[in-house]
Amino acid sequence: MAARTRTGPLAGAAALGALLVLTGLHPARAAAAPAPAEPETACVAGTGPYQRELEHHLGRPVDGVQSSADCYAVRAFQRENGVTPADGYPGVATFRTMLVVSARPNPNAAGDCPVRDHRVTCVDMDRQLLWVQNGKRVVFPPVPIRTGRDFQETRPGLHEVYRRSKDHVSTLYGSPMPHAQFFDGGQAIHGSPGYLYAYGGSAGCVNLTEADAARLWDLLTEGDVVYVWGTKPGTED
Repeated sequence: MAARTRTGPLAGAAALGALLVLTGLHPARAAAAPAPAEPETACVAGTGPYQRELEHHLGRPVDGVQSSADCYAVRAFQRENGVTPADGYPGVATFRTMLVVSARPNPNAAGDCPVRDHRVTCVDMDRQLLWVQNGKRVVFPPVPIRTGRDFQETRPGLHEVYRRSKDHVSTLYGSPMPHAQFFDGGQAIHGSPGYLYAYGGSAGCVNLTEADAARLWDLLTEGDVVYVWGTKPGTED
């Protein structure tokens, strides 16, 4: 006599159980609920030096005093834009990132940088920003910079890249100047190892992060125009 074949709901359940065993999925495990997400840590950073600027940018009440809601809003902005540590404190790195974000739609809205039918590297010392435009088209979006301090100011005016040195070391200070692109009397646009916002200013060069300097190196060449204007905040006119 031929063996009976199991049919109906019991057969279906047995087949599913066998399939789960074969694939390493135990029925109890397959039905387990996902682990709960880690609870959000409290945001407790205090009032920072750029409190009002960040409050205004983030649409918070502008009173210059950090509230819990302000802290969470600043921290969300930091996380979204890669500012570390993302702790909600309205410090210089967050403020400078805010300037970059604000400038992205049209960094030359004020028309300070000349529009030409070739590349122009725009160095805005007022906002401490650099970008490159070709005509009205931005070909290198704005990035934060550090220009010269008092008595070692970056020289304003229309210049051009006259020398490039990829692994340059300063003959005056012995410090590395990666991806250096010289534009006026020893002053160069170059990468700055370490924290970009330290020391209150450079010795006259235009400092970028190392990553930004490497990207700019790949774009520019000797003869490219560099236009510098404005005054670094905290220095004398």
